[in-house]
Amino acid sequence: MHQLAYIALGSNLGDRDRFLAGARHALAALPASRVLAESSVEETEPVGDVAQGAYLNQMVALETGLSPRELLNALHRIESDAGRVRTVHWGPRTLDLDIVRFGNHIVQEPDLVIPHPQLSNRDWWQRELAELGAAE
Repeated sequence: MHQLAYIALGSNLGDRDRFLAGARHALAALPASRVLAESSVEETEPVGDVAQGAYLNQMVALETGLSPRELLNALHRIESDAGRVRTVHWGPRTLDLDIVRFGNHIVQEPDLVIPHPQLSNRDWWQRELAELGAAE
């Protein structure tokens, strides 16, 4: 059964536009999945106490037959392919992909929480979801 997932894309290292474009392409190529809509790209200030450059952010509506866990694993592969190295929490990164929502699913696992626990704290996600017609 296909679900509608909202995936947040972010990048603040290197060619940020290229990393977002590559992520959109990789998401569209996932098995049993298709990108239905993309929000505008916007530049935002980083979150947290780590000194770093501004992010480019975007939200994608993805129809997928993957499970939440399968989707998370796929997102981690896409990040890795973009050169992401997980060293500093909320540190700079070539690519960050987050499952913000996944249909009506509620998931509470140590490494996977849906809806994303930072959803209410990230105003740019709220704007992007609204642009996609998915505001709460």
